[in-house]
Amino acid sequence: MTTSPRRYHITTFGCQMNKADSERMAGILEDMGFEWSEDPNDASLILYNTCTIRDNAEQKVYSYLGRQAKRKQEHPDLTLIVAGCVAQQEGEALLRRVPELDLVMGPQHANRLRDLLEQVSDGNQIVATEPIHIVEDITKPRRDSTVTAWVNVIYGCNERCTYCVVPNVRGVEQSRTPEAIREEMAELGQQGYKEITLLGQNIDAYGRDLPGVTESGRHQHTLTDLLYYVHDVPGVERIRFATSHPRYFTERLICACKELPKVCEHFHIPFQSGDNDILKAMARGYTQEKYRRIINTIRDYMPDASISADAIVGFPGETEAQFENTLKLVEDIEFDQLNTAAYSPRPGTPAALWENQLSEEVKSDRLQRLNHLVNTKAAARSQRYFGRIEEVLVEDQNPKDSSQVMGRTRGNRLTFFSGDINELKGQLVQVKITEVRAFSLTGEVLTLAPC
Repeated sequence: MTTSPRRYHITTFGCQMNKADSERMAGILEDMGFEWSEDPNDASLILYNTCTIRDNAEQKVYSYLGRQAKRKQEHPDLTLIVAGCVAQQEGEALLRRVPELDLVMGPQHANRLRDLLEQVSDGNQIVATEPIHIVEDITKPRRDSTVTAWVNVIYGCNERCTYCVVPNVRGVEQSRTPEAIREEMAELGQQGYKEITLLGQNIDAYGRDLPGVTESGRHQHTLTDLLYYVHDVPGVERIRFATSHPRYFTERLICACKELPKVCEHFHIPFQSGDNDILKAMARGYTQEKYRRIINTIRDYMPDASISADAIVGFPGETEAQFENTLKLVEDIEFDQLNTAAYSPRPGTPAALWENQLSEEVKSDRLQRLNHLVNTKAAARSQRYFGRIEEVLVEDQNPKDSSQVMGRTRGNRLTFFSGDINELKGQLVQVKITEVRAFSLTGEVLTLAPC
């Protein structure tokens, strides 16, 4: 198959931050005259936005690159780009491994894609991984949805978790100004977007790098202040935020979420381990007791709030007893959803060099045991929805059943029900829940929800 001129394809790996970056880079490409191609083999520009958190995601990138590198040997006009965290981590080493690449660019350079491509068109092979200050971006993203949207509020990460590559590949924390965030949200509201998720690697660290201190001595700009500032943006009906870090999560933030009706009752707060010694080895900066206090405080203010998190099993040196502390925390808290992973050594992280690595067999066994508990608890937690009437924002058609539409409750529970997507997309509807599963619901639409 030949390449079609001025058509592009982006494959995105990893987190919501990467998805938001891909939308922004797609917007740049379309502003340059490129058109989206569903088929990568029909595109003249292919961009892989990569993730280094797990080794399997990184290896998948190299597999995809190998196929396209062979294709480029037949079609020299093909432009090959690797962006994101693998690009930042590997830099020039990527060019040595895949010399067919035209551009290697770290996450901080996503807004510079146009300028970098101009250098490529001049015949240069470019590596853009140097640290930079992220300037306010006027690019209009190509949004994957017409109902919900991501809005970055803080880039980078200042934490130094011993297992994580993010600070090395995404740079230091850089908060956007409240005015710039509100302006982007206002434009989305005018375009008909109903739900916005504010994004940051550690979003509750927002504002620490911005100037100003209050009379009480706290930072003038915090996530709590930002929520109050953007809450009345016209057209936006729901606001979410992710991902939170227990080190910075405050009761003041919880109070704001309770008080502000547009902020959804869903909190994603990774705990990573239920054992204090492992948390210390991870350099997480909190204890499991503090984590429990955060969740208890959320439920004191909002008893029905949905709680999701991330957890790692098989961290170097983790004993069976320490793993069982993680199981106990999951048993006690009863998460609505928990993203789990076996520890994966990542290049450039301290823990990858430790000698007390666990075997893959032990990690696999613990992951299976944790997942079994997670599914059991999530299914039990989901029972509270049965027979209730939930407000659902309709996002799209059910890809597995064209007679159904799908959307999410305020608690972020995916919900399916019969309906015409042309009539309901973007609408807030009242849905009576008739069937519950561990991570999704089915119901019957009643009425449009009051706006």
